[in-house]
Amino acid sequence: MQSHLPRVRTLVALLALPLLANEASAQVTSRFLFSIDWQGGTVGLPDPTGVPITEGDILRPTTGTGMPALLAPATPTIAVPHSGAGGLGLVPFCAGHPGGTPCVVEVDAYSQGADHRFQPNVPIRPGQLVFSVDEYGTGMPSGIIPTLGTEAPGGDGAADTFVNLGALPPAPLAPGAGRHIGLQDGDGLPSGSGSTRPSVGLREPIVAAPGAFNIGDNLDALDIVQPTTVAAPVGNFFSLDSGFPDPLDLVPNTSSAAIHGFVGGDVLLTPFGGVAPLVYAPAAMLGLDIAGGPDSDDLDALILRENNVPGWQRSFQPFDWMTPNTDMLIFSVRRGSAVIGMPDSLFGIPIMPGDLLLPPIPTALGGVSPFPAIFIAAENLGLSTARVGGNNDDVCALDAVSHLMYDCDGDGVEDVVAIALLGVADTNMDGVPDVCQALPVGTPFCHCTAAVAPCGNAFFPGGCLNSVGTGAVMSGSGSTSVALDNLVLTTSGMVPSTFCLTFMSPTPLAPPLPLGNGLLCVGPSIWRLALYPTGSGTASFGPGIVALTSGFPPAGQITALSTWNFQTWYRDPFGPCGQHSNLSNALSVTFTP
Repeated sequence: MQSHLPRVRTLVALLALPLLANEASAQVTSRFLFSIDWQGGTVGLPDPTGVPITEGDILRPTTGTGMPALLAPATPTIAVPHSGAGGLGLVPFCAGHPGGTPCVVEVDAYSQGADHRFQPNVPIRPGQLVFSVDEYGTGMPSGIIPTLGTEAPGGDGAADTFVNLGALPPAPLAPGAGRHIGLQDGDGLPSGSGSTRPSVGLREPIVAAPGAFNIGDNLDALDIVQPTTVAAPVGNFFSLDSGFPDPLDLVPNTSSAAIHGFVGGDVLLTPFGGVAPLVYAPAAMLGLDIAGGPDSDDLDALILRENNVPGWQRSFQPFDWMTPNTDMLIFSVRRGSAVIGMPDSLFGIPIMPGDLLLPPIPTALGGVSPFPAIFIAAENLGLSTARVGGNNDDVCALDAVSHLMYDCDGDGVEDVVAIALLGVADTNMDGVPDVCQALPVGTPFCHCTAAVAPCGNAFFPGGCLNSVGTGAVMSGSGSTSVALDNLVLTTSGMVPSTFCLTFMSPTPLAPPLPLGNGLLCVGPSIWRLALYPTGSGTASFGPGIVALTSGFPPAGQITALSTWNFQTWYRDPFGPCGQHSNLSNALSVTFTP
């Protein structure tokens, strides 16, 4: 792995060497599981393993839900396929069809049966309810950023997740004032409000207009798998799509439920292992398909805490799930369902698409209708409804969590809630408290100014302009400590879907030498660190750089008080200078004990 290079041409040969086993980068996994609507632009795209994504697959973010916003998110990874080994047991012939062309595997709601169990007389803490609303959602005025009110006008709301901002009284909750705050963002790019959030790898924007195809995505089901100390996942619980027309999109829904022999109000169960789904909780017992007949209601979001007794033991009133004899099942219904506007069985008020519902309360226990009971009215989440003369926001993905999801500063409060309510500083508006984000490490140098650009392709503050219209910028994070060995080198602005090589030298080159479409800034003694994919154009190497160099001869080892200069080379096949490679700026790091 050592290279002492007296000539630039030797570097070109070095870059062509294959990836070594000890240079593979670790993949970041996620505990967020979700699906997407059949109309979105991600349908039909390959996930990172090359399998086309469908609206029936349960996905996870490929990178970054525990990290600050990713400015170039990777396409989600299929976590539970709609068919095949370990899948949901749905028909197998939908893979590869494009968004806007309905197939018959649309999954509207999903849970693994281990969601937070609500308890009587216990308030709902901020950040405990996580939800998503489709592109027609507007939210109620809030004065907080980001919310549906700030994201929806630019088409940036439907792929996002939100959480309740303030504490809520113990449920059941009739309509009351409430607010929400953005938790995750679809693509991780700044919205019209200027805010960013961790990315789930979806496409934005999505326009609220009639039609079958949307360029952007609607996050359509959600389950957040929490630590196993809460409850172990039980199986794949989900609901499929009804066939009635969408009253705003003006196109029929996919009828994926009917194709498989069910109705859109049924909750289905496929045990881990991928056998054919069976009915777990039938629509009629949930108070659905009563107002309009079979398949006239569509269950659209799901919170489920299974009691580990085979089959569904329905609840008859709030909190009877505190005994081991009952399962807690909470759901919402889709816009256009016949049950919308019917009186709920607890409060006797009209049911809305954003309400969190329970199975009907029997007349003998005080129920006032045969329809579902409102457990938490939509207004408590800061959502708009016709009950208050507003828009009917449609909750299309939902979960309840027991533990904090993001609490990087350890204050016991969800980070986005602490920023919005407690004055915790977040100057870059990325949803991460400033105290959690270390200052940049290292000193950048060798920027591609007009005086040195090989063919007039200057770019500041990075490497020279490439074929995608930007330059590659190398930055450092973590620390300079040899003992901690937590330096991370990140290079952004590269050409996507190719490969790059990070290398180092104890010597900066002054002046730099033209190489490909860019500038070689270090040498002549160069040590090759890692060859790895550029992904979507942003890629990182580290931590563990010090440990890697410990296998080099002494002249190439990083030690305390030594200074090393890092740079990244990458493929640029259609570069502006007619060459096929380019480089980032360089970064000088002086290491400490």
